[in-house]
Amino acid sequence: MDLDPALSALRPLGGFSVLHAARPVPSRRTATVAPLTDAYAPGHVNTDPLARRVGKVAVALGTPETRVAASVAQQGLAARLWSVALACAVLYGHVPDLDPRLLHWDPEATAPDDLWLTEVHSLPGDAATVADVVLTTHLTPLTETVHARYGVARGLLRGNAASALTGAGRELDRWARRHHRTDAAARARSLTAGLLAHPLLAGTGTLTGTSFRRRSCCLYYRVPGGGVCGDCCFPSPPGPARSPRPPDSARPPRSSPGARSG
Repeated sequence: MDLDPALSALRPLGGFSVLHAARPVPSRRTATVAPLTDAYAPGHVNTDPLARRVGKVAVALGTPETRVAASVAQQGLAARLWSVALACAVLYGHVPDLDPRLLHWDPEATAPDDLWLTEVHSLPGDAATVADVVLTTHLTPLTETVHARYGVARGLLRGNAASALTGAGRELDRWARRHHRTDAAARARSLTAGLLAHPLLAGTGTLTGTSFRRRSCCLYYRVPGGGVCGDCCFPSPPGPARSPRPPDSARPPRSSPGARSG
C-alpha cells in the first residue's frame, strides 16, 4: 500500500507516531515553526528552534544543567522521527521523504502537533532507506550540533538514538499485537533489529526480543528526582542520592515511547 497524502494510517497509533502531512503550517503558528534544517545549523539562526527546545525541556525538568536538557531534547526528537518512519514502513511498506527542508518543527509543542511535513514523497520501506531517512538525514547532523553546542558526548547521543529506536519499535509491536496484526508486529521487530545493526548504532546496546539495554546513559538520573530509565546501563542512579521526586503531575513525559524512568 502506497502512502496516502495525509498518512492517515498513522492516526490510530496516536502520539509519537502521528505526523501532520501534506498541508501547510497554520498561519497562526508560523512564528514558532521552522524547518528542521534550522535546528541542525552549526551556529545560531534567527529562529534557533534547538535552543528553544532545550530551554523548554530544562524548565519542564527543573534542571539547571543545559547538557542534560539537550540530551533529553535530542532523544525526544529522535523518538518522534523513528516512530513516524517505523510506523510508515510497517503499515504502508513505504516511508515518506523526511527532507528537513520539508519537515517543520515546533519546539514549543508536543506530539503530534510538533511536526509538519508539507509534501509527501514516497520512498521504499526497507531498513536501508529508513536508516538514510532518519539516521543519515536527521540524527547525524543533530548529533553533531548537540555535541558542538552543548558538549554532550557523541557516544551518549548515539545511545539516545538507539534507545529511541527500540522504544518506538517496542510500542509499534505492542500496538500491532493488541490489534491482532501479527504480521505488522513481526515486521516491527525485524526492522528494529536490522536498524540497530546499522554501523551508526551498532554496539550501543543489546536487544533481546523487544527489550533493550543500552551501554550509555541519557543523563536523566541527574534531573531532580529523575531516577534511571528502563533501558539504562545503570541499575540505580550513580553518585549522591537525588533530591525528592516532585508530584507526578509536575513531571514531563519521557522523551522516548515506552521508556519509563525510576
